[in-house]
Amino acid sequence: MKHLRNIIGYVLGGLLFVALLPTIMWLASGMPALEHIGALRASCTGLLIVGGLALSVWTIVCMKRRGKGNPMDAFDHEIGTRTQHLMTDGPYRINRNPMLTGTLLYLAGFIVWLWTWQALLVWLLFFAIMFVQVLTEEKRLRRDFGDEYAAFCRRTGRFLPFTFNK
Repeated sequence: MKHLRNIIGYVLGGLLFVALLPTIMWLASGMPALEHIGALRASCTGLLIVGGLALSVWTIVCMKRRGKGNPMDAFDHEIGTRTQHLMTDGPYRINRNPMLTGTLLYLAGFIVWLWTWQALLVWLLFFAIMFVQVLTEEKRLRRDFGDEYAAFCRRTGRFLPFTFNK
């Protein structure tokens, strides 16, 4: 049953973040034709989409292999098995939320591709919801990992590769 829950979590997460959100951005933008956008915009789009997906997938793999869990935790409700120890290596050396950072970069690629204020608005709304999720998750991590998590926060930024706490 736990294995099935994990698979369902990964599939739902993939559908939501990889397919549904870009579709919502496209629909909100008035369903523009996805025509040639020029070499510079196409390059930026590709770098953001591929780089964001790579960072997110790297994070998921590290969580599964090193943390013995998965990222499926929504607003303090465990959807899949939580990691068994605080993740501080691999992509977590970059920041405390590398999977979300990857997702935000991926979606930023669609903003560049669509080049509309509506796509940006969808991204901002998603970011606002995820920011609340991150704050909720940070409370749980402080509760679960105490001083170890506090030290991690002091040396690692929430979304950026640096922190303003220094």
